[in-house]
Amino acid sequence: MKNEKYQICKRCIMDTTDSEIVFDAEGNCNHCNDALARKNDSWKPNKEGEERLLKIVDRIKKEEKNKEYDCVLGLSGGVDSSYMAYKAHELGLRPLVVHVDCGWNSELAVKNIENIITMLGFELHTHVVDWQEMKDLQLAYFKANVANQDVPQDHAIFAALYSFAVKNNIKYVLNGSNFATESILPKTWGYGASDLVNLKDIHKKFGKKKLKKFPKVSFFKWYIYFPFIRKMKILKILNLLPYSKDEAIEVMKKEIGWQYYGGKHHESRFTKFFQAYYLPTKFGYDKRRAHLSSLIVSNQLSREEALKEMEIEIYPNNSHIDDMEFVAKKLGVSLSEFEKIIQMPNKSYDDYKNIEKWFSFGMKVRDYFKKDV
Repeated sequence: MKNEKYQICKRCIMDTTDSEIVFDAEGNCNHCNDALARKNDSWKPNKEGEERLLKIVDRIKKEEKNKEYDCVLGLSGGVDSSYMAYKAHELGLRPLVVHVDCGWNSELAVKNIENIITMLGFELHTHVVDWQEMKDLQLAYFKANVANQDVPQDHAIFAALYSFAVKNNIKYVLNGSNFATESILPKTWGYGASDLVNLKDIHKKFGKKKLKKFPKVSFFKWYIYFPFIRKMKILKILNLLPYSKDEAIEVMKKEIGWQYYGGKHHESRFTKFFQAYYLPTKFGYDKRRAHLSSLIVSNQLSREEALKEMEIEIYPNNSHIDDMEFVAKKLGVSLSEFEKIIQMPNKSYDDYKNIEKWFSFGMKVRDYFKKDV
């Protein structure tokens, strides 16, 4: 049942900052219960996963042997995408490595990308998103006062990545999403980035520039054109590996000089500010709870360790001001104006046009026809 009083899960660390959380009689929440129910089907860190992965890789190599690239791989410089690139090299794949520069990379992320490309011998293709359009769209999202401020970046990244795949006639797309570190994320904590209708409506209401160059991908492309017409396959190879975040970091430090940047998705200074200050301050929740709870489910972290991690302040002594000033300046507004925008009443993605029901239907159809490559 739902609880109006504060309550925290007895197994993971999800709590009532998710307004729709539900606890069972033992005090365990719906998030970890659901994740554990999906675990065996979603993640194969065993012999079965290894055999399936090798079978997939063998098929890719045979089918794409006459092409310059046999798959496409998006690289941000973060843990998941970096380790995916490392494993792709180890497996002998020849990926077209794509980095989408949305204007917010940290110096460390750039250095990580350079090391990966150099050490693994890959060729990097960088798509630089038009900054004036990106800036206008991101400021529109802040003025819309919705939770997920990463939508403009995420949408651009996936749209550009798939565009590269189509232009180069590449069928296989390596995706760093994984069960081990991402099995839990409440729906109430942010709408996904795929809904172009939602994005356009927010920009129409609060933006000023036309999005002529900004990479966009429609529902039709997501659920019909890519999977059925182009017959593209999304491969989440980390789900077929005994993927451990800490072990991956240590391996990459040793083998390719990779450096950790301090938090999930903090390779982007914007995302660090958004996740570590904007969401907790404005919407009252900390995404670290979901990230750490996912690690509890995958047995990479104890509940006690997760609770200790939550005690660490990412922005101690009002140090968020530096990042807030940085973000405001890049978006072309004063700090005081930016603060006023953030202090406006919260809104939901559902306050704007969206096709959420279409996406729910599209996912069911795609999953029904999906075949293991």
